[in-house]
Amino acid sequence: MPVSAYIQAALFVLLTAVTLFAAAGTVEILGFWVYVAIFAAVMVASFAFLDPGLLRERMRPGGQRPPLALRLFSLVLLLHLIVAGLDRGRFHWSDGVPAWLQVAGLVAVAAGYGLAFWAMLVNRFFSSVVRIQSDRGQHVIMTGPYAFIRHPGYLAGIVIMVASGVALGSWLAAATLIVLSLPFLLHRAITEDRVLHAELPGYRDYAARVRWRVLPGIW
Repeated sequence: MPVSAYIQAALFVLLTAVTLFAAAGTVEILGFWVYVAIFAAVMVASFAFLDPGLLRERMRPGGQRPPLALRLFSLVLLLHLIVAGLDRGRFHWSDGVPAWLQVAGLVAVAAGYGLAFWAMLVNRFFSSVVRIQSDRGQHVIMTGPYAFIRHPGYLAGIVIMVASGVALGSWLAAATLIVLSLPFLLHRAITEDRVLHAELPGYRDYAARVRWRVLPGIW
């Protein structure tokens, strides 16, 4: 991987920390430190264990700049960090999340990242956009979490989006992220499944065997 990729990853982690603590006006919020540590651990593990080709694909899908929708999604994530910081550190609009629920939220965020990491370990085609990667020899993946659901990455994303604001101790941040992110994730999951059905050889047979798209027993 080029040095610029490592620098970019480090800047993502730094931006997360600076946004949270600057918005809060204090560094004395333990849950924020744990949240940043989880994100940093994910970044380190990704560069240590994931396929370099996958990391390049996720940063520049198809060698192109990420599309506008993905950049807007990143801004929503940043917005919920700002809201959480302002809520916890300054204005206390809705920071009455019980400590035990914040801990549960942090565990859920870590579990969501863990599921996404597992999916990326077995699926080197885990792109950040919906596209058939014929340039990378894409084929159907049926191992790991893909043996149980067709889109574990979206399940991981939903878990993280639902739990993130709670983990940060702000009901308002939780509501902001859920309302602004879940429609995007659900639309992406539906769109990607349709594209794979239509364009990826063998996917229809795989989908007939693995019934559930995102939520086992439900959808």
